[in-house]
Amino acid sequence: MMRRDEVLSTLAKYRTDEIVLTTMSTAQEWPAFSQSQYDFNARGTGMGHLPDLGLGLAVACPDRKVLVLNGDGSMLMNLGVLVTIAHTAPRNLMLFVFENEIYEVTGGQPIPGRGQASFAAMAKGAGFPHTFEFSDLAPFDRELPRLLKLDGPVFVNLRASPSGKKLSTKTVPVIAESRALREALIKAHR
Repeated sequence: MMRRDEVLSTLAKYRTDEIVLTTMSTAQEWPAFSQSQYDFNARGTGMGHLPDLGLGLAVACPDRKVLVLNGDGSMLMNLGVLVTIAHTAPRNLMLFVFENEIYEVTGGQPIPGRGQASFAAMAKGAGFPHTFEFSDLAPFDRELPRLLKLDGPVFVNLRASPSGKKLSTKTVPVIAESRALREALIKAHR
């Protein structure tokens, strides 16, 4: 199984000017791979609502791809958003779910449905036109450039183990980050 930091490194390798939204574990590791003005760390927002934010940005910025880097525990908090995203059908939205089967940041408790639930099947059932699953890095690395070109919404489940780094339970203030992202998007739109 691939590690989360390997997946993030691969995403950073192919990332151009997409908006990248992170939360929980991904938010703590993504800055080691990217320092873009289009990165948004949503660790200070409610757990489970990153896809909502991504949908809003995808609708508001239809000419810019939005990559949502969500965790499996966070995805479980708001499965209904899969139907909303599929119904809205933003062509520029990609939802990545990092599946490690635990609530890693809060202590490693197992998620409900561990080993039983299929996030890709849920996304497909909700109406996502493109769903993918990866558990090995080489196929993900090979396919990612093609996936980034697909019209969305696109759902990608990534079976990735924790990177082994100590994670914090502290939230980060999101007001300054949200203002910075807004300003970057306004400046790019002019």
